[in-house]
Amino acid sequence: MTAALFRTLIAIALCCIACAAHRDARARTMQQVLDASSASDWRRPDPQHTLYMDLDGGRVVIELAPQFAPLHAANIETLVRAHYFDGLAILRVQDNFVTQWGDPDAATPGKARPFGQASRTLAPEFERVIDKSLAFTPLPDGDVYAREVGFSHGFPAARDRKAGKAWLTHCYGMVGAGRDNGADSGPGAELYVVIGQEPRQLDRNIALVGRVLQGMELLAALPRGTGAMGFYEQAAQRVPIRSIRIEADVPAAERTPLEVLRTDTPTFAALVESRRNRDDAWYQFKAGRISLCNVPLPVRKAAAPAP
Repeated sequence: MTAALFRTLIAIALCCIACAAHRDARARTMQQVLDASSASDWRRPDPQHTLYMDLDGGRVVIELAPQFAPLHAANIETLVRAHYFDGLAILRVQDNFVTQWGDPDAATPGKARPFGQASRTLAPEFERVIDKSLAFTPLPDGDVYAREVGFSHGFPAARDRKAGKAWLTHCYGMVGAGRDNGADSGPGAELYVVIGQEPRQLDRNIALVGRVLQGMELLAALPRGTGAMGFYEQAAQRVPIRSIRIEADVPAAERTPLEVLRTDTPTFAALVESRRNRDDAWYQFKAGRISLCNVPLPVRKAAAPAP
């Protein structure tokens, strides 16, 4: 046997092994992928950048994204530590779009909640520069709104490597900082969460600051506002916010310990493939592809509170 033939046979064997592994990944369901995951496939959200929004109906847990919006994350944390949001309300629920919360008197001089040490304007953080610190797991399928989409630090994201820019995307559960026409007019005092089909036309026009990890049912199932753009017309319709706290400031016994599946692992890649290739018996047509906002981002209860 010649050396060239030997190398060819080795290459064919490796190809067959890779194909078999790919078929195995396709044959597994998402639950089977998660059941086979290891502890290292999961991460704890940073308690310094995780918010607890407590409503009468329960707790909403929000993970901030300082990797993409450091100024906004810091400003929101300053507002939270000053108890800015305590006693404010959910003001707007627009069907198939967003739920929004903030100060109902924000536009009324003399009645608006003071910002304290927080900034009233911030430089826009609609996108960021791509550098070595920005992990990115691309999806194999195309996208309408971006050259490339995938996941970065646990968040749905897009990038344009030619332009050297990356940004977060408006998928279900993503949290953004509402603004007026001025690009610097969204300091994080008014926040919203996507509760409907992804409004991706908003990408790179608003600072996305994080995503909801738990409690989406408390925000997505609220009565829709009857006013313009889904605003509640009567004060009694508004949903009061008991408090918003940073997880690190909450006693360990009162925390909601969660783990999030890492998006930079072979397990996450297998999960994506399991959703792209739905091989269970119910499916008569196999799509063989998936859009960014249809990739699930699993969250589970952690064994014990984070230190």
